[in-house]
Amino acid sequence: MDLINEFLKQLSGLIWGAPLVILLLGTGAYLTYLLKGVQFRAFFHAFSLVFHKEHGSEGDISHFAALMTALAATVGIGNIVGVATAITLGGPGAIFWMWMTGLVGMATKYSEILLAQKYRQKGAYGMRGGPMYYLRDGANMPRLAVMFAVFAVIASFGIGNMTQANATAQIFEAKFGVDAFVSGVVMMTLTALVILGGIKSIGRFTSFLVPFMIVVYVGAALVVLAINIDKLPSAFALIIDGAFNGTAATGGFLGASIVAAMRYGSARGFFSNESGLGSAPIAAAAARTKDPVKQALVGMTQTFIDTLVVCTMTALIILTAPAWKEGVSAAELTTVSFAHTLGYAGTVIVAVATALFAYSTLIGWSYYGEKSIEFLFGEKSIRPYRFIFVIFVLIGSISTLEAVWNFSDVANGLMAIPNLIALFVLSKVVKDETDRYFREKKL
Repeated sequence: MDLINEFLKQLSGLIWGAPLVILLLGTGAYLTYLLKGVQFRAFFHAFSLVFHKEHGSEGDISHFAALMTALAATVGIGNIVGVATAITLGGPGAIFWMWMTGLVGMATKYSEILLAQKYRQKGAYGMRGGPMYYLRDGANMPRLAVMFAVFAVIASFGIGNMTQANATAQIFEAKFGVDAFVSGVVMMTLTALVILGGIKSIGRFTSFLVPFMIVVYVGAALVVLAINIDKLPSAFALIIDGAFNGTAATGGFLGASIVAAMRYGSARGFFSNESGLGSAPIAAAAARTKDPVKQALVGMTQTFIDTLVVCTMTALIILTAPAWKEGVSAAELTTVSFAHTLGYAGTVIVAVATALFAYSTLIGWSYYGEKSIEFLFGEKSIRPYRFIFVIFVLIGSISTLEAVWNFSDVANGLMAIPNLIALFVLSKVVKDETDRYFREKKL
């Protein structure tokens, strides 16, 4: 078992290494150029559409609910532990490259959501769409469509379910003394109540939970940063200097090169915001809209919120505290940094935020897996999938999951390959739809 786990760990490191990161950055840069910087020229217009309702349009949920469902899956442990890992391994400069993944990733997210909307279908259990459909029906690549769906189902049980349930249970056991089995039963029950009702139930739940958890976390972060406002210029200077000059060893920090900053910042950024991985378009395909460009514009704000708001808050908290230079592990770095200013209250805030982020990821990924398994085996597979998914919440809560994490990490990374191929093949479709919309709206 140790041998298999080590192999999966090495494979995960290889997949999430330089080639995939370069491909993801390159795709985002190419689409940014092709679409004339759509994420910049339509930035405010995109946010104005978030609460826009299109009554009478095809779809299952509103623009806002689709955005919240996608955010539920992306705003997760990566925003807390992932940011700390990037700084620990790549230095403060890693945050600059994380920002770059957010900026170019917005164009990628826009493109994949547009395609998901354009090639979606109506089924007995609501709208169905995502990379598997635009790979099959748009790019005419049915085998790659099946590959994507298989990887997505695997990832939904691993990185989307068991690892998130386990992280939540461990937090409540370590910080509040709640037995992991009890946490597992509670989460299993809540998950059943939410996901057995389908995307409309998921949309209602995430529309409440996601804004609440983001506002609480970012609000607490702003309090800490307001207290340490005099340290913010130094924190930004560390980020910019580290991105182009590397970071020298200091205190317990071992130092990091420019290459390390680029690698770990970009990898953790894409892992957090999932731009190019093809997951978020599955939820976006369910949105009610008459024009695929509208939901694409709404959807790209997800990457901005995840990376350029939530991840940045975490990074600044870490860099305005001394712990990152004292050899504190990535797993504890954010907690220790919050506690440096807020004391025990900071520890509680991070623990609760991490648990909520992890659980929301679980809910969002349940829908991704459901639509992927529907693509593979038809509508008859949806109800069995939901019940099995619920049971795995309890299994994940009480299990040791290092091998599961590494295996699902591999599947999550492999989702990107067929999706990025589709984005290149169908880039003209994206451009034509974008040009049409901007002509009609005179933007």
